[in-house]
This record gives sequence, C-alpha cells and structure tokens, in this order.
Amino acid sequence: MSQILTSPISLPKSLSMVPLFINFNGELIRADTKLFTTANRAFNYGDGLFESMRLMKGQLKFADLHADRLQRGMKALKIDGYSQMDAWFLREKVEQLALRNKIKHGRLRLTVYRDSEGLYAPTQNKMGYCIELQPLDEPRYFLNDKGLIMDIFTDLTKPTNFLSNIKTCNSLIYVLAGVYKNQNKLDDTFLLNQNGFLCEASSSNIFVWYKNHLYTPALSEGCVEGIMRQIVIKLAKESNIPFTEAQINPDILYEAEEVFLTNATKGIQWVMGFGVKRYFNRLSKGLMEELNKV
Repeated sequence: MSQILTSPISLPKSLSMVPLFINFNGELIRADTKLFTTANRAFNYGDGLFESMRLMKGQLKFADLHADRLQRGMKALKIDGYSQMDAWFLREKVEQLALRNKIKHGRLRLTVYRDSEGLYAPTQNKMGYCIELQPLDEPRYFLNDKGLIMDIFTDLTKPTNFLSNIKTCNSLIYVLAGVYKNQNKLDDTFLLNQNGFLCEASSSNIFVWYKNHLYTPALSEGCVEGIMRQIVIKLAKESNIPFTEAQINPDILYEAEEVFLTNATKGIQWVMGFGVKRYFNRLSKGLMEELNKV
C-alpha cells in the first residue's frame, strides 16, 4: 500500500515543543512519523488535490464550501470516494484533530491522493488522505498592517482548462513564482494565463477596484475557484458593491485605486504597491469587517 508524503511542520517558537498529530487515512498519528514511500502517486505524478482551510475557535470555517469544491475536484480527477468527503466528514475529522492537538486556531491542509500502484495509468482509483494542522494565534481574520509589494511573474503562464480551477498537487507554476518572489524580495506575485490576462496570485485570488467597480478574473481565465473568492463575491453583492467577473488586462494594475488578494487561511490581504503604483485599502478594510461577521 502506498503512503503519503508529509513534510515537517514549522511552528511558532511558543508552540515548538507541542507534539502535533496528523490524520492519516482516519488514524491520528504523530506528525513526524515516517510515511513516505516512492510508490506514492502524489510524489510520482502529482496525482491528487488539496484543500487549504482555517480553524477558528475549534471549528472548521466554511466546511460546506470546502466539501463541495473537494468533491467536485475529486470527481473531475476520477478519484473514488468523493461522496464520503462531505461537510460532516470534514468537520468531524478536523475537530477531532484539533482536540487531539489541543489547538483552537490554525491552518489546515487536507491532501487527497490516488492510493494506487501503476505508472501513468493507475491500477485503481482508491482514495487516500492526510490532514495536517498548523497552530495560529489569531481567533479571527486580520487585515495586514503593511500592504504587499508585488510584481508580475512572466516566466511561465497558467493554462486555461478544467484542471485550472482545482487545487491540484501539481503546483510547479506556484513554486517558480515563489522562487521569483524570493529572488526579487517581493511579498507576492501576479500570475498571467496563457492569453496574457490576469489570473491569480501565487496562493490567492485577485480583486481589483477600478473606477468604483470591483473586478476579479472569471473562472474561465484559469484561476483557482477559491473559497474566500466565493465569500468575498457574496459579501460584495450583499453590500451593493458593483461587481464583475471578467477578463482583466494586467495594464489595469497601473490605474486601479485598490488591489487585494483573498484565500481561505488569511482572508483578505491588501496590496500596497506594484512598481511605482501605490494603492489604498478602504474597500478591503470594509470587506474584512464584514468577513469577520460571517
């Protein structure tokens, strides 16, 4: 039976001595347990997908949305067992893991992989999974005090196909964007799709406030179907903020009044600068306040 690759979890100094546990296929085991073999398909082929989630006050945030996206992703990748991964299952396993680790607030990663032998063609489509939990101090979402400085990553573009909206284990474009970010001392990078339009950031969705209208790249532009993206779209509509999912030329970054990023673990993060351009954060502040009421 193949096993999942797990990496060491980096902890805040105050929590570095806490023995953390993970959930590996329903069993709670120590996070430093050696589980990896080279037969694992996530390692060999990136054959899997994952969910990044947030634990607050001992409970999983937006479980229904995460379960829906995960099930649709597993179905698209033809991994069996997707009906098992419902909101009840996610809540139960996450809360069980949180109790075992004595953690109330944290960042979660659920990795689902095809647990099978074979080369490119698997011998079966059985599901395997692993849930990891990294502790955080924050009981709610906080807007970053210092705005992000960003640039466009142009070495590689993202294709637009049905896999583009799924958080698959094939993440090389994001890894290379991260290398570019580090080499250029940036906080994050904008990614373009194969047609040269704005797609997303290295681990977030993008929102642009331009001429009193809020825009985000449409799913057809190849961005991940982010959970926080869905939440912010809903909040914008409920607040009567003019909003459009669109094909966005990156030149808009030179004229926009505000740009912010969203993901399930950090909520909303505002961008301060792109080149010599500087942005405000009024809209992102208001949306963050509404987000913490959800």
